[in-house]
Amino acid sequence: MERGARRERAVLAMSGGVDSTAAAVLLLEMGYEVLGVTFLLGGPSDVAGDPVSDREARHVELAARAAAVLGLEHQVLDLRQEFRTQVVEPFAAEYLRGRTPNPCVDCNRRVKFTALFRVAEEAGAEMVATGHYARVRENPDGTLSLLRANDWRKDQSYVLYRLGQAELRRCLFPNGTLTKDEARSRVASKGIAVEEMRESQDICFLAGWNYRDFLALHCPECLDPGPILDTRGNLLGEHEGLAFYTVGQRRGLGVSAPRPLYVVGLDTERKAVILGEREEVPGTWLEAESASWVRGEPPGNDFHAQAAVRYNAPAVPCRVTLAGEGFTLRFAERVWAITPGQHAVIYSGEEVLGGGVIARGR
Repeated sequence: MERGARRERAVLAMSGGVDSTAAAVLLLEMGYEVLGVTFLLGGPSDVAGDPVSDREARHVELAARAAAVLGLEHQVLDLRQEFRTQVVEPFAAEYLRGRTPNPCVDCNRRVKFTALFRVAEEAGAEMVATGHYARVRENPDGTLSLLRANDWRKDQSYVLYRLGQAELRRCLFPNGTLTKDEARSRVASKGIAVEEMRESQDICFLAGWNYRDFLALHCPECLDPGPILDTRGNLLGEHEGLAFYTVGQRRGLGVSAPRPLYVVGLDTERKAVILGEREEVPGTWLEAESASWVRGEPPGNDFHAQAAVRYNAPAVPCRVTLAGEGFTLRFAERVWAITPGQHAVIYSGEEVLGGGVIARGR
């Protein structure tokens, strides 16, 4: 049976979008007193103390308006300095290492949930909530499981895999049983103009900037040129920065060849982009580091499960073998483009077991 315990007060992250507003509606229906918090995260160059951008001011306005309609207390929290040091700068640094990062996982772990729990302590609230599409289940042994959303097409459990037992015990994800259309309907039923509300963005802090301008500001070394080589070491051309290439990429390579070529690796020591044929793109094995397990430990040292190698990728059957502070995965069938810097998240059916950062693949 899924957890249905009710608490008196919950702090909810309100972005000004449909998902977090739907979560507010559901929390009220569940009997919670809700404090809505909107985070200022800033853009590519923002720090605390700078004027709030028109984009973020609009998000605050939408969140405050929804809170007023629903009768919620609402506050704004400036996290721009934390966000810059904990997410934006590490994001740029990963490109310098030849990786393709997913900043949403780090943002949730290092910034958003940390801030939510801090506000909850100050406000005397036991629970925190977000608009993520995921679920929490209490198990017979008292542990908690992180589950996929009922609507797997909208599922966001991938970006939450680093939450542990202490965090999950205080987390609510009201949207976990909804579809997106149902969330919209719940918001609209309260007289809130859904069509004006923001949709979530993959990398929110780019705020319309392109990668080149962003990296020129935060990591100019990422724009250093270097060779484009094939897997035999033959020179095919020159690139304008490792950051503009990712494993599996086919278009925009700047070389001509009699057969389709793909990025199969980035060699940071030589500052080289390595190209190969489709079957040379890493897709059968990976090694991950910085493993995190939702229940505190994995189900074994060597076990079978399913794993997704990027957000919204299908979870594919694999064999998991622990290795130091990480693990290796061997896939029963080839997956597309195992990419260092992305997260390998391990599932057992609908349950998230844990995951880690992909260090290398083949």
